[in-house]
Amino acid sequence: MTMSRMTNRRPTSPSGHVFTRRHVLSAGVLAGLAAGVAAATPGLAQASPFDPDAADGPALDRVRTQGDPDFHPVRFRLPEPTGRKALGTTAIHLIDRSRPDPSMPSGQRELMISLWYPAGMFGQAPFAKYMPPRTAVEVDDLWTGDYGLALPSGSFDFANTETHARVDVPMQRLRHPVVLFSPGYRYSRFVNTAQVEDLAGRGYVVVTMDHSHETPVEFPGGRFLPGAPTAEPADPAEIRKAVETRTADARFVLDALERLARGENIDAEGKDLPDGLAEGLELRKVGMFGFALGGYTAANTMLEDERVLAGLDLDGTLQDDRLKGPLGEVAEKGLDRPFLLFGSAETQRTDPGKEYYDRSWATFWEAQRGGKLNLTLASTKQRAFTDYQFIFSQLFHEIYGEDPIITSVMKALVGSAKPARSVLAQREYVAAFFGQTLRRRPSLLLRGDSSKFPEVRFAR
Repeated sequence: MTMSRMTNRRPTSPSGHVFTRRHVLSAGVLAGLAAGVAAATPGLAQASPFDPDAADGPALDRVRTQGDPDFHPVRFRLPEPTGRKALGTTAIHLIDRSRPDPSMPSGQRELMISLWYPAGMFGQAPFAKYMPPRTAVEVDDLWTGDYGLALPSGSFDFANTETHARVDVPMQRLRHPVVLFSPGYRYSRFVNTAQVEDLAGRGYVVVTMDHSHETPVEFPGGRFLPGAPTAEPADPAEIRKAVETRTADARFVLDALERLARGENIDAEGKDLPDGLAEGLELRKVGMFGFALGGYTAANTMLEDERVLAGLDLDGTLQDDRLKGPLGEVAEKGLDRPFLLFGSAETQRTDPGKEYYDRSWATFWEAQRGGKLNLTLASTKQRAFTDYQFIFSQLFHEIYGEDPIITSVMKALVGSAKPARSVLAQREYVAAFFGQTLRRRPSLLLRGDSSKFPEVRFAR
C-alpha cells in the first residue's frame, strides 16, 4: 500500500474535512495498515472504522515534513541486554561456491552474516551501528512507505543508532553455544537485534543471516542488493522456494562456521577476524530461531540438518500459505529434537475450535517427537516479535509527546502489550529454552504458567 506522503499543505477529505496530522496517522494506521497486514498475513487483520471528525486532539495538528525546522531523524535506544557479558560483533561476507548466482559478481551465491558474541578486552573500539548506511535507507523507506504511516522518509535514523556491541573486538576466551537466526520475509537481519544481543550477553554466539535477493543486504565496499520488491508472495510455490533457499543458506553458514573453527578465514575479502572467534565456537551445541518465515526456516533446517539440536519459531506458520497450504514437510513429519512454538495473540492456534487456528501448528504438534512447547504472548500482534515494537513506540513519543492516539496506533501495529514488558518476556523464554536444550540448565519458566510472566500462556 502507499503512504500518505506529507506536505506543508493539509490534505482534505472528499467531504471537505481538513485532515490534521492526527487524522492522517490514525486513518493510515487504523484502516490502511490493517488492510496491508491482512494482505501480508491472510485473515489476521480487519480494518478499523475511522471518523475524521472524531479524531480531534491538540498535539498532532501540525504536519511534520523534512522541510519543517523541527524535523530530525530519530535515533533509538535499544533495551539493555540482561546478561552480564560485554558484547562484540563482526560482519562476514560469505560466498557459497556450490550454488550458482549469475547476478552476483562472483557468479555464485553470496551472503552477509553477523556474529554477536561475548567480548573480551575491547579498549576503545566503537559501538556498532544498528544498520549499515544503505540498508538503513532501504528499511526506512519500507517502514515509512509501506505501512500507511504519515511519516516522511528519513524518520528512522538506523545508521546512527548505536547497539551495545563493539565492532571486531576479541571474543571472550571460552567456548560458547551457537545459535543461528533467520529474519522474516523481506526483513533485515538487524531487525531482531534486541533479542540477539540479549542471547549474546548470556554467553551465546548468535549468527544472523541476510537472505540475498529477499532481505536487503549491503556488501563490503558499498555494493547493495535491495530486498524483495513486494510483500510476501501470493503464490505458495514461491514461499516454498524461499524456505528452501533459506535452508540452504543456513546449512552453508554452518559449514562455514565449521571451517572457521578449524582456523580458516571464511571472509570473502580475507579481512582480519576478531581474535578468539574460532576457538570460541562450540559447534556441538547449535540452536536456531527465526521470526515469521524465519521460524519456518528454523524448523525446516532442523528437518534437513541434524547439527541443529533445538529450534524456536517466533510466530511463523509452517505451511506455504496459512489459509491455502500446502503444509510444510516439517509440519507433517515433526522433529526428533526440541522445538518451541511462540505465537502472538492473533496467530497460530492449534485448537480448531479457536480463532486464528493454524493447521500447520496443530499438525506439527501432533507429529513432534522431540520436546515441544507452544506459548502465546498475550495482547500482541506478529511484529511484536521484532524490534519494531520499541522503535515505533520511541518514534511516536518523540514526534507526538504523550498524545493518547499513540496507544491506538501501537495497538494497531503490534498489539497493546507494553514494549518493555514484551521484550523482557520474549528474552526470558528464548533464553530459558536454549539454556535448557543446549546447556542442560532446567528452567521453571518452561514447566507451566508463571506468576512472573502472566502474559505468557501455555497454549497446550
